[in-house]
Amino acid sequence: MMGNYKRLRKTDDRMIFGVCGALADYFDMDPTLMRIIFVILFFMGLIGLIFYLILAIVIPSR
Repeated sequence: MMGNYKRLRKTDDRMIFGVCGALADYFDMDPTLMRIIFVILFFMGLIGLIFYLILAIVIPSR
């Protein structure tokens, strides 16, 4: 029996690739808050940029 589960998909709420919108939708967060988290990670040693680019490639579109 298939349960109700969430899928991680890029959303139409996008600024660049839709990664933050997809993660915000998956975790029931505000997309702006997710974008702020990625900006903070970016300035903490570029890990945010690397993580964002990997997710932009891996997360499928709707």
